[in-house]
Amino acid sequence: MRETPSSEPRPLGSGLPIAESYNESMAENQTDAKPVESFEASLDELDKVVKELEAGDLSLERSLELFERGMGLSDTCRKQLEQAETRVEILIRKEGKLTAEPFRPEK
Repeated sequence: MRETPSSEPRPLGSGLPIAESYNESMAENQTDAKPVESFEASLDELDKVVKELEAGDLSLERSLELFERGMGLSDTCRKQLEQAETRVEILIRKEGKLTAEPFRPEK
């Protein structure tokens, strides 16, 4: 059972350690056959796929292959960004204790 992030700051060391919970989420998202590419490598390949699709002059079959690959790369990048977001925490000092507060990006 996974804990959902709370809006309340929590003392460091409470619940699962960040590395342990991150490693668990990484293990759940990995497939047996494919090694996980770096975010940058996936994003670079996605950029190449998009440029090839935008260039046109492709057969329907090649267009579908590229579209499927692009969707897979997009999903991989999204998951990696979500995992990175869960790892980002802002540390603050409160009453002499170090606490972790969930990262909230500015909108």
